[in-house]
Amino acid sequence: MQRKRYTEEKIISILKEHQAGAAVPELARRHGVVENTIYRWRSRYGGMEISEAKRLRELEQENARLKRLLRACLT
Repeated sequence: MQRKRYTEEKIISILKEHQAGAAVPELARRHGVVENTIYRWRSRYGGMEISEAKRLRELEQENARLKRLLRACLT
């Protein structure tokens, strides 16, 4: 089965559809994901705007870079 990778922008647009009243099973079917995925996205990206999601991704990347740097210094 092919794994699809959704951008933060697409995820937030799907969640906005859910907030507008679309049912989760119908959204899952239309976008080709499992219902649990939508619930997981909602817990992570719920209430966010696109700019906030981009900032979150940047912070996560910076955090990962700093962790690698710290591990390299400790070894």
